Amino acid sequence: MSFAKLDSLHRQLEALSHAQAMLGVDEAVNMPAGGGAARATAMATLAGMYHDLASSAAFGEMLYQAETEQLTPEQSAAIREAKREYLNRSCLTSDFVKRKVETCMRSEQAWRAMRREGDWKNFLPLLSDVVSMTRDEAAMRGARLSLAPYDAMMEQYDPGNRTAWITPLFNDLKLFLHDFLPKALEAQRQKPKRKKLKGPFPIAAQKALGETLMKAVGFDFNHGRLDVSHHPFCGGVPSDVRMTTRYREDEFLSSLMGILHETGHGLYEQGLPKSWSHWGVGAARGMSVHESQSLFNEMQLARRRAFWKFALPQARKAFGAKLKGYTLDDIMRHVNHVAPSLIRVEADEVTYPLHIIMRYELEQALIDGDLEPRHLPDAFNAKMKQYLGLTPSNPMVDGPLQDVHWPAGAVGYFPSYTLGAVMAAQLWEAMGMGNTIEKTKLDSDGLLEQKTWLSQSIWNIGSFESTQSLLNNATGQDLSLVSFQAHLLKRYGTSVADG
Repeated sequence: MSFAKLDSLHRQLEALSHAQAMLGVDEAVNMPAGGGAARATAMATLAGMYHDLASSAAFGEMLYQAETEQLTPEQSAAIREAKREYLNRSCLTSDFVKRKVETCMRSEQAWRAMRREGDWKNFLPLLSDVVSMTRDEAAMRGARLSLAPYDAMMEQYDPGNRTAWITPLFNDLKLFLHDFLPKALEAQRQKPKRKKLKGPFPIAAQKALGETLMKAVGFDFNHGRLDVSHHPFCGGVPSDVRMTTRYREDEFLSSLMGILHETGHGLYEQGLPKSWSHWGVGAARGMSVHESQSLFNEMQLARRRAFWKFALPQARKAFGAKLKGYTLDDIMRHVNHVAPSLIRVEADEVTYPLHIIMRYELEQALIDGDLEPRHLPDAFNAKMKQYLGLTPSNPMVDGPLQDVHWPAGAVGYFPSYTLGAVMAAQLWEAMGMGNTIEKTKLDSDGLLEQKTWLSQSIWNIGSFESTQSLLNNATGQDLSLVSFQAHLLKRYGTSVADG
């Protein structure tokens, strides 16, 4: 009967998790600043309640008792994943969890206002508190899990992520990009220049276009919606997926690409195995796999000529005369333009990995105590100059605090972006569309075909398999740079505008 009792407890945990998730979504979507303290307290209380229930000795005893029962393969996998989660939760006390949640929420709330003002001086004490607590968390997790502190933090976002294999992979990618980026820029210089987009592009029209393309790739608006926030994100729960973007009226492509990126996350959430949604085994495998789905949408799909044969007429309907005279080639030169940029979320796919690698290196130094928060801007600027030849002007605006991750205590997440990009290229190649898609118009039927393939290969599997097994079963190989590097060489080496 232990499994039946666990199933009932997991439904209670699911309800608490849903409440936390939706409060987190509300917090990010322009909630009134005056209620921030109350929301932080509510989130901390919910986090404490969840932790108390899910890390209790009674819960752990039921997990181990359930292993002695006769279980189906699915139930055995559910227990295996639940034990992994229980071990990770047991690293921390309930009191620490509540204090960390409240500290990070207050920091994130202040970040929204101080980022607009570029107020690094007054934000530094808040960041220092977050870093201090994250170091404590990393130490406690590392001791309990027998991992290095930073590896223990990555484990919370991506089970199995370790610096021992990520660092060599990232070093190889750095060397490749150091050689390739100048060649891609030179190939681009040989092409016609981009035709400037002439706004304004009304926000209402941008949202309508975004929602049209979200529907085309299969997003279910009966179980999700699109809003506006300071930082694009996807949150909520599989049955109620919330996504946001931010808009600029002088152009529409950055917002649209953000929407398509977040839609990849949303599709994954909506496609997870519903009958196991209250167990960890029914959740997304990890953030690298999650980012592979968003980057599959944004980079592998939405920057191809075949996609824009379908999407450009939709954009013309949305913006009317604003796109008069713009050809498919004009749009392709925009979506596949390569240029080093200070802003991570607006970077092209050639330079984007360098943004991630430098953050991966810096947050390791923060956790290990080799870098103090007060020195972060100088360290960030030095790496930005070394990797991309650029110098940020303000830590809060275009420097290390341009992203919400560190203010929110999400240390160990950044590697998932580039690991996801590498996975996405591997998945695209395995799907077998690469040889034909450039030669045809990708219509709604084609878009739904790729949804079906991803659903069968990734989404429906949830966390029943490890990340390595999931990728190997879908593509026939372990994670490798080969497909990603070949993809960059093909798209940006000689035919920058073709996609």
